[in-house]
Parts: sequence; structure tokens; C-alpha cells
Amino acid sequence: MNLFKEKVTTLHQLFLEQLRDLYDAENQLVEALPKMAEAATAAELKKGFNDHLRQTKGHVARLDKIFKKLDEDPDGKTCQAMKGLIKEGKEAMSEDASPAVRDAALIAAAQRVEHYEIAGYGTVRSYAELMGHDEAVALLEATLEEEGATDKKLTAAAKKLNAKIPFGHDEE
Repeated sequence: MNLFKEKVTTLHQLFLEQLRDLYDAENQLVEALPKMAEAATAAELKKGFNDHLRQTKGHVARLDKIFKKLDEDPDGKTCQAMKGLIKEGKEAMSEDASPAVRDAALIAAAQRVEHYEIAGYGTVRSYAELMGHDEAVALLEATLEEEGATDKKLTAAAKKLNAKIPFGHDEE
């Protein structure tokens, strides 16, 4: 399976491919987050998904800015990993589960997404640093910080919510 349209031989080409992957991933999330917010039952979780939707639109705008600065097209790549992560999120939404368990599953799916994004943004930020793309570094770092903060919020929400779910096993 060839991940690239043409032979990639430079860090700059790889940087662009990775940015395009993130651009598609963020746009997929813009579509998925409203559905996740609708499926959530806890008010705090609904609000969190809606807040992250606004933030994700900002991530897309930052990536657009980077592509414009580099005089490159952001389109042309499909993020298969995000497709899979969103599919898992859809499965969590359709499970026959109690509201609290469904919310816990949504949080788990959202954290997988955040960890994927953190890895991706950390990588492209490092590439940008190496190549001296200072404006891109600042924009990517801002997004990376927001993704990390979202992950921390999801962890806090999970701790609060999960403590209310019956364990379902014999406790000694």
C-alpha cells in the first residue's frame, strides 16, 4: 500500500503529507463532534464536545494558515486512522448501554482521538522546528497545547463519571 502520491524524499515533503493528514483528520472531527455531543447524556460531556468542536474549527484555520504561508494545497489526503477512530466512536454511540456507560465509552473514544492528534501535532511541530518554519511551529504548538488540555479535561470527566458506574464484579 502506497501512502504517498509520489515518492517522498525530503523532510519538507513528509511535513506536507503529515499536515494534510492532520487537516483531513480535523475536518473529519468537525463532522463527528456534533454527533458525539448529541449522543452524550452528561451535560458536562455535551458541553465539552461542543467546546472542542469550536476549538477544532480553529485547528483547521491554523492549518489553513500554514498551508497558505507555504503556498501549498491542504487537500488530497485521507486520514485513515481518524476514519477508524471515528468508526469506533460511532460504535460507542450505538451500543445498547446505560447512559453513563455510553458516556464513558464516548470519553474513551475521544481520548483515543486526542492521543492520535497529540502524536501527529508533536511530529509536525518537530519537523517545522528543524526546517526553521517558526510561524508554523507557533501555530502547531498552540494546537498541541489545546489538544493536551482537552485530553486532561476528558480524563477528569472520566474519573468523575466512571466512579458512578457499577463495577459489576465481586469485590473482596
